[in-house]
Amino acid sequence: MKVDEILWILNHEYPGAHSELDYNNPFELLIAVILSAQTTDIAVNKVTKDLFSAYPTPELMAQATLEDLEDYLKTIGLYRNKAKFIKQCSQQIMDDFEGEVPQTRTSLMKLSGVGRKTANVVLSEGFGIPAIAVDTHVERVAKRLKLAKPDDTVLQVEQKLQRKIKREDWHRAHHLLLLFGRYHSTARNNEDAFKLLEELKEKHQL
Repeated sequence: MKVDEILWILNHEYPGAHSELDYNNPFELLIAVILSAQTTDIAVNKVTKDLFSAYPTPELMAQATLEDLEDYLKTIGLYRNKAKFIKQCSQQIMDDFEGEVPQTRTSLMKLSGVGRKTANVVLSEGFGIPAIAVDTHVERVAKRLKLAKPDDTVLQVEQKLQRKIKREDWHRAHHLLLLFGRYHSTARNNEDAFKLLEELKEKHQL
């Protein structure tokens, strides 16, 4: 099954696929993605509503005490580390980028708590700059669908997906593969991924 057909099927299952994180601007997106590591988007959305209301800008978040930030984040995993990350990240945005979230991967990855995946999400989702973010779901699905080899690194998976998927489709493909991995071809579900796609074809009468 070619990648175009895979995306065509998934597009019927997830029309208008988009991030399940709640945010209003690139700064909120950046903070939400940092917080989402090893935590569900639903759990993140519960804490960011009040967090962003209290600290809507990098300037205000940088001025927050760690204790205050921890208090907002205590229901999510690794909350103490994440409180440090978002405070430091906000300070770096103020000090190094004139209060604006940077728009290059290199600059984003200089921020505290930001790795390549987070940087790619912010580029693609926040700024409309083509990128494919490879999280655990995307990595698992890409390997199960033979778009990458089982022993490929995350970076190799990203590079192979970029080669196999049209650049203008990178943003959509990231969300489609992620949702397929989150809700169908999950870590616990070892069913053949192509069989799952065939079932979706039948469901949508494709």
